[in-house]
Amino acid sequence: MKKLLLTAVLFGIFSWVSAQKYFGEKISETGAVEVKQLPALMKDKQNLNVKLKGKIEEVCQKKGCWMKMDLGNGSSMRIKFKDYGFFVPKNAAGKTAIIEGVAMKEVIDVATLRHYAEDAGKSKKEIEAITQPKEEITFEAKGVIIK
Repeated sequence: MKKLLLTAVLFGIFSWVSAQKYFGEKISETGAVEVKQLPALMKDKQNLNVKLKGKIEEVCQKKGCWMKMDLGNGSSMRIKFKDYGFFVPKNAAGKTAIIEGVAMKEVIDVATLRHYAEDAGKSKKEIEAITQPKEEITFEAKGVIIK
């Protein structure tokens, strides 16, 4: 009976640990704040080192070289990966992620916005409709956990 219980406990622990997938630097969940709090945290800052937790909204469908998270204020934040050093699975949309790195306020030019739209699989018409640069909060992650 003890062996059966020990086996069940070890299986449960192994299943929980293997359910988390790490990308980039190995980070922990400790100290992560909800991604929807970021706009308020950055109110008067251009850059902020932070650890965030939230739902993945969209992932680059070419390579997994970026993903988006909902900021809760009607906009999304694009997350790129430090030094283009790692990617995330293209099927990660809808999963919860913990990201650690630097949030930045940036103006994204039209060519880059169109490139992102192409990566996301948008139609030619949607891509051509992008005609203005856009100010947004972006994020450079040094590590990601996907649950």
